[in-house]
Amino acid sequence: MPSPHLRPCPPSLPGKGLSRRGLLLAGAAAGAALGPAAVPARAAARPHPFGRHGSPAGRRTPRTLYVDPHGRGDFTRVQAAVDAAAGGGWALVLAPGTYRETVSVDTARTDMTWIGATGDARDVVVVYDNAAGTPRPDGGTYGTSGSATTTVQADGFTAHRITFANDWLRADHPGVTGTQAVAVKAQGDRSAFWHCRFLGHQDTLYADTRSLTAFARQYYAHCHVEGDVDFVFGRATAVFEHCQFRALDRTDLAAPPYGFVFAPSTAVANPRGYLVTHGRVTSRAPDGGYKLARPWVPSSDTTARPMLTVRDTWLGAGVDTVGPYANMSDMYPWQDQRFAEYRNSGPGARITVPANRPQLTRVEARAATREAYLGDWTPWRGR
Repeated sequence: MPSPHLRPCPPSLPGKGLSRRGLLLAGAAAGAALGPAAVPARAAARPHPFGRHGSPAGRRTPRTLYVDPHGRGDFTRVQAAVDAAAGGGWALVLAPGTYRETVSVDTARTDMTWIGATGDARDVVVVYDNAAGTPRPDGGTYGTSGSATTTVQADGFTAHRITFANDWLRADHPGVTGTQAVAVKAQGDRSAFWHCRFLGHQDTLYADTRSLTAFARQYYAHCHVEGDVDFVFGRATAVFEHCQFRALDRTDLAAPPYGFVFAPSTAVANPRGYLVTHGRVTSRAPDGGYKLARPWVPSSDTTARPMLTVRDTWLGAGVDTVGPYANMSDMYPWQDQRFAEYRNSGPGARITVPANRPQLTRVEARAATREAYLGDWTPWRGR
């Protein structure tokens, strides 16, 4: 059963019956609307997917593929287009519609770009409904990582104006205990998501790395992420700029906490984990019903030292101001991790118990910027 927060593609959308020429022009228009960040400047060594100046279909390059569920593109399924895009530097333009499938981008398909053709992320939805406890056809269950609707292992992946979702619902599966259901698992370095939506419940966005020793820089700009339990988690070095995080109401729980927004698992050797800046945290749950974060120290990395900095962000009343942080395990108290805030505002940012809300000093805040976290990679400049 689809989750109620997924908006179906309305029949009146021009893309519903988009002609081949219309799809090509829609892709070109989407690329032009996205501006210089649509295709990174590092593509100087390869053709721009919409032509030299974002031109229409007449200048289409061999490294652009068009996906349309109604059969007016090169492929009807996203995974089929990914499989056909051998090597690096491909662009996939996705026509409006719902793509009910799981998709995996392996490490060989570097510098791939996905673009929603209409410019509205709600029109292009990649969704499936596996959970950690869902039985696999070949035996066993999927586990958290295997539940992901979209898995991106490649470096240099970019997505624009697409909805990534996992619409598995606890209410439909009362006997399943593995309720983690990932919408996106991003593991590559230089992964960027612009104006995207990530919809799910538990473990919606898995911002991670390919291994314990690998660092992966990720940039999320003007995105919307929603869920309930640990719905942004993992060990990547991730910057969330101008993003909204919406905590859902848990009708299956009688009392708070209803869930946790962030659950970083940063490796101890990594000096930078999650940075949230100029964002908003809202909630449909009762006031004070949500924790801002809890540290995740996985059994595969018991030396992890989770890191989260939330700065210049508006926090709604759903955040518990008395105890905004909690433990996932008493063996790894949140006070021993790298949690901090700076110049937040809103009712959920009120400092009730100072010891429960570590604050950066002005000097420390100078090192908590997107530039410091991402180094020589500057996706906001298109490179």
